[in-house]
Amino acid sequence: MKNKKIMGFLLIIILVVVSYFIYLNFLKKNETYNINSNSLEEKSFSSNTIKDVSYLSKDAKGNEYIINASTGEIDINNSDVIYLTNVRAEINLKNSNKVVITSEYGKYNTKNFDTIFSKNVIINYLTNKITGEYLDFSLERNLMIISRNIVYTNPENILIADVLEMNIQTKDTKIFMYEDKKKVKIKSKN
Repeated sequence: MKNKKIMGFLLIIILVVVSYFIYLNFLKKNETYNINSNSLEEKSFSSNTIKDVSYLSKDAKGNEYIINASTGEIDINNSDVIYLTNVRAEINLKNSNKVVITSEYGKYNTKNFDTIFSKNVIINYLTNKITGEYLDFSLERNLMIISRNIVYTNPENILIADVLEMNIQTKDTKIFMYEDKKKVKIKSKN
Protein backbone atom coordinates (compact mmCIF):
# COMPACT_ATOMS: atom_id res chain seq x y z
CA MET A 1 0.00 0.00 0.00
CA LYS A 2 2.88 2.27 0.81
CA ASN A 3 4.39 1.58 -2.65
CA LYS A 4 1.15 2.62 -4.39
CA LYS A 5 1.11 5.94 -2.56
CA ILE A 6 4.75 6.58 -3.45
CA MET A 7 4.11 5.64 -7.12
CA GLY A 8 1.04 7.91 -7.28
CA PHE A 9 2.99 10.76 -5.70
CA LEU A 10 5.88 10.26 -8.18
CA LEU A 11 3.44 10.20 -11.11
CA ILE A 12 1.91 13.50 -10.01
CA ILE A 13 5.37 15.08 -9.61
CA ILE A 14 6.44 13.78 -13.05
CA LEU A 15 3.21 15.08 -14.59
CA VAL A 16 3.74 18.54 -13.04
CA VAL A 17 7.40 18.65 -14.20
CA VAL A 18 6.49 17.55 -17.75
CA SER A 19 3.64 20.08 -17.88
CA TYR A 20 5.98 22.85 -16.72
CA PHE A 21 8.60 21.77 -19.28
CA ILE A 22 5.99 21.79 -22.10
CA TYR A 23 4.78 25.22 -21.00
CA LEU A 24 8.31 26.70 -21.00
CA ASN A 25 9.42 25.15 -24.29
CA PHE A 26 6.29 25.37 -26.42
CA LEU A 27 3.62 27.68 -25.11
CA LYS A 28 5.89 30.46 -23.86
CA LYS A 29 7.85 30.47 -27.17
CA ASN A 30 4.61 30.86 -29.12
CA GLU A 31 3.63 33.84 -26.98
CA THR A 32 6.99 35.46 -27.66
CA TYR A 33 6.67 34.74 -31.38
CA ASN A 34 3.21 36.31 -31.52
CA ILE A 35 4.40 39.47 -29.82
CA ASN A 36 7.38 39.73 -32.18
CA SER A 37 5.28 39.09 -35.28
CA ASN A 38 2.82 41.80 -34.24
CA SER A 39 5.55 44.37 -33.73
CA LEU A 40 7.14 43.42 -37.09
CA GLU A 41 3.76 43.69 -38.76
CA GLU A 42 3.25 47.20 -37.42
CA LYS A 43 6.67 48.30 -38.69
CA SER A 44 6.32 46.87 -42.20
CA PHE A 45 2.84 48.24 -42.77
CA SER A 46 3.36 51.73 -41.42
CA SER A 47 1.07 54.05 -43.31
CA ASN A 48 2.12 56.72 -45.78
CA THR A 49 -1.45 57.92 -46.25
CA ILE A 50 -2.39 61.59 -46.03
CA LYS A 51 -5.95 62.81 -45.43
CA ASP A 52 -7.43 65.94 -47.05
CA VAL A 53 -4.72 66.43 -49.66
CA SER A 54 -4.45 69.81 -51.37
CA TYR A 55 -1.88 71.12 -53.87
CA LEU A 56 -1.70 74.50 -55.57
CA SER A 57 0.69 75.23 -58.43
CA LYS A 58 1.19 78.27 -60.62
CA ASP A 59 3.23 78.64 -63.78
CA ALA A 60 5.17 81.68 -65.01
CA LYS A 61 2.15 82.86 -67.05
CA GLY A 62 -0.08 83.03 -63.96
CA ASN A 63 -2.10 79.88 -64.72
CA GLU A 64 -3.21 78.07 -61.60
CA TYR A 65 -3.79 74.37 -60.95
CA ILE A 66 -5.47 73.27 -57.72
CA ILE A 67 -5.97 69.62 -56.84
CA ASN A 68 -7.79 68.26 -53.77
CA ALA A 69 -8.46 64.70 -52.64
CA SER A 70 -9.93 63.00 -49.59
CA THR A 71 -6.81 60.82 -49.26
CA GLY A 72 -3.40 60.51 -50.82
CA GLU A 73 -0.80 57.77 -50.57
CA ILE A 74 2.84 58.49 -51.38
CA ASP A 75 4.45 55.99 -53.77
CA ILE A 76 7.14 54.08 -51.86
CA ASN A 77 9.39 53.87 -54.94
CA ASN A 78 8.97 57.50 -56.07
CA SER A 79 8.16 60.14 -53.43
CA ASP A 80 7.17 62.62 -56.19
CA VAL A 81 4.09 60.50 -57.00
CA ILE A 82 0.94 60.50 -54.88
CA TYR A 83 -2.05 58.20 -55.46
CA LEU A 84 -5.30 60.03 -54.74
CA THR A 85 -8.92 59.10 -54.02
CA ASN A 86 -12.04 61.25 -54.48
CA VAL A 87 -10.25 63.82 -56.59
CA ARG A 88 -11.35 67.35 -57.53
CA ALA A 89 -9.14 69.64 -59.60
CA GLU A 90 -9.52 73.19 -60.89
CA ILE A 91 -7.62 74.70 -63.78
CA ASN A 92 -7.69 78.50 -63.73
CA LEU A 93 -6.08 79.84 -66.90
CA LYS A 94 -5.19 83.47 -67.38
CA ASN A 95 -7.87 85.12 -69.60
CA SER A 96 -10.04 81.96 -69.66
CA ASN A 97 -12.82 80.28 -67.72
CA LYS A 98 -12.31 77.69 -65.00
CA VAL A 99 -12.16 73.97 -65.85
CA VAL A 100 -13.26 71.56 -63.09
CA ILE A 101 -12.29 67.87 -63.12
CA THR A 102 -13.54 65.17 -60.74
CA SER A 103 -12.75 61.45 -60.56
CA GLU A 104 -12.63 58.60 -58.11
CA TYR A 105 -8.86 58.10 -58.39
CA GLY A 106 -5.81 60.04 -59.46
CA LYS A 107 -2.04 59.81 -59.77
CA TYR A 108 -0.37 63.17 -59.18
CA ASN A 109 3.28 64.06 -59.84
CA THR A 110 4.38 66.82 -57.44
CA LYS A 111 7.39 67.76 -59.61
CA ASN A 112 5.76 68.44 -62.99
CA PHE A 113 2.08 68.54 -61.85
CA ASP A 114 1.06 65.90 -64.42
CA THR A 115 -2.04 64.07 -63.25
CA ILE A 116 -3.79 60.92 -64.38
CA PHE A 117 -7.47 60.81 -63.41
CA SER A 118 -9.32 57.51 -63.55
CA LYS A 119 -12.76 56.02 -62.99
CA ASN A 120 -15.83 58.22 -63.45
CA VAL A 121 -13.92 61.20 -64.81
CA ILE A 122 -16.08 64.32 -65.28
CA ILE A 123 -14.82 67.55 -66.85
CA ASN A 124 -16.93 70.71 -66.69
CA TYR A 125 -16.10 73.80 -68.73
CA LEU A 126 -18.72 76.54 -69.22
CA THR A 127 -21.78 74.64 -70.54
CA ASN A 128 -19.71 71.68 -71.75
CA LYS A 129 -19.46 68.39 -69.91
CA ILE A 130 -17.13 65.53 -70.82
CA THR A 131 -17.27 62.14 -69.12
CA GLY A 132 -14.91 59.21 -69.51
CA GLU A 133 -12.88 56.69 -67.60
CA TYR A 134 -9.32 57.98 -68.06
CA LEU A 135 -7.74 61.43 -68.33
CA ASP A 136 -4.07 62.22 -68.82
CA PHE A 137 -3.56 65.88 -67.91
CA SER A 138 -0.32 67.84 -68.38
CA LEU A 139 -0.07 71.52 -67.50
CA GLU A 140 3.48 71.55 -68.86
CA ARG A 141 2.38 70.28 -72.30
CA ASN A 142 -0.96 72.19 -72.17
CA LEU A 143 -2.74 68.95 -73.01
CA MET A 144 -5.66 66.82 -71.84
CA ILE A 145 -6.23 63.38 -73.36
CA ILE A 146 -9.53 61.82 -72.32
CA SER A 147 -10.27 58.22 -73.27
CA ARG A 148 -12.55 55.24 -72.70
CA ASN A 149 -16.30 55.76 -73.09
CA ILE A 150 -16.16 59.47 -73.93
CA VAL A 151 -19.44 61.38 -73.87
CA TYR A 152 -19.19 65.08 -74.69
CA THR A 153 -22.34 67.13 -74.11
CA ASN A 154 -23.15 70.78 -74.64
CA PRO A 155 -26.54 72.56 -74.96
CA GLU A 156 -26.90 71.56 -78.64
CA ASN A 157 -25.21 68.15 -79.08
CA ILE A 158 -24.16 64.86 -77.56
CA LEU A 159 -20.99 63.36 -78.97
CA ILE A 160 -19.72 59.80 -78.35
CA ALA A 161 -16.11 58.85 -79.13
CA ASP A 162 -13.06 56.85 -78.03
CA VAL A 163 -10.58 59.72 -77.52
CA LEU A 164 -10.71 63.47 -77.03
CA GLU A 165 -7.51 65.55 -77.05
CA MET A 166 -7.69 69.18 -75.97
CA ASN A 167 -5.08 71.92 -75.92
CA ILE A 168 -5.73 73.63 -72.60
CA GLN A 169 -4.59 77.09 -73.74
CA THR A 170 -6.27 77.30 -77.16
CA LYS A 171 -9.17 74.87 -76.49
CA ASP A 172 -8.40 73.25 -79.88
CA THR A 173 -9.94 69.80 -79.72
CA LYS A 174 -9.47 66.56 -81.66
CA ILE A 175 -12.12 63.90 -81.29
CA PHE A 176 -11.64 60.46 -82.84
CA MET A 177 -12.16 56.70 -82.69
CA TYR A 178 -9.40 54.12 -82.32
CA GLU A 179 -10.49 52.20 -85.41
CA ASP A 180 -10.67 53.98 -88.77
CA LYS A 181 -13.86 52.12 -89.74
CA LYS A 182 -15.77 53.42 -86.71
CA LYS A 183 -17.23 56.91 -86.72
CA VAL A 184 -17.72 59.46 -83.96
CA LYS A 185 -21.42 59.58 -83.08
CA ILE A 186 -23.11 62.98 -82.90
CA LYS A 187 -26.70 63.45 -81.72
CA SER A 188 -28.53 66.75 -81.79
CA LYS A 189 -30.54 67.67 -78.69
CA ASN A 190 -33.02 69.73 -80.73
